[in-house]
Amino acid sequence: MKLTLEIWRQAGPTEDGAFETVQVDDAAEQMSILELLDHVNDGLIEAGKEPFQFASDCREGICGTCGLVVNGRPHGPGQNTPACQQRLFQFEDGAKIKLEPFRSNAFPVIKDLVVDRVALDQVMQKGGYVSMDAGTAPDADTLHLNHQTAEFALDHAACIGCGACVAACPNGAAHLFTGAKLVHLSLMPLGKEERGKRAKAMVDELETNFGHCSLYGECADVCPAGVPLTAVSAVTKERARAALRGKAD
Repeated sequence: MKLTLEIWRQAGPTEDGAFETVQVDDAAEQMSILELLDHVNDGLIEAGKEPFQFASDCREGICGTCGLVVNGRPHGPGQNTPACQQRLFQFEDGAKIKLEPFRSNAFPVIKDLVVDRVALDQVMQKGGYVSMDAGTAPDADTLHLNHQTAEFALDHAACIGCGACVAACPNGAAHLFTGAKLVHLSLMPLGKEERGKRAKAMVDELETNFGHCSLYGECADVCPAGVPLTAVSAVTKERARAALRGKAD
């Protein structure tokens, strides 16, 4: 299939960027977006030109590093699907595809399609840990957690931290990401001691680097892990709970 690509080219964080047009005449519809970029880069390297920089790792939809914007939508046209799993059969032969990095003040461009998402790591560093006794591992049945609670926690733990929620939000909010982490950790038997302290620290960090929730739900629509929109409410709920108690649990 033939495709016209407009790919963002930016030499560095302080440089101006622009779209570069690339014509592809031999794309296969089973290719993923990343495989398409591989194909383009192979041609550029053979021609002695600089390839486009983009991030990827597992290419199995579980690492979250492949984030980019396809025709204005984080990851691509497929709902709740990471870029590495978005296939070209979703596009018409002869289509024009625009590829650009995640757009958010919290995600400065490093080069081309690669952005710095350390702001998400900083949120986790504030509270993504638990306290536990060191020494011999406890027996498996000493910490009780019913199946329903475990499944609910796993629904939120599925977040891969790709940052698509931030890129989709017009305010650049990361409430879906932070809420998912708060829900997951609040339900675990370990880490109860930090629940209030965690909520305060993580939400404070969230508000430092990210915008306010837009209330439209664009985040859940593009989330590759399918984290439910209700996770957003945990940001306010957990922070209010910590404030009312006045101290960590």
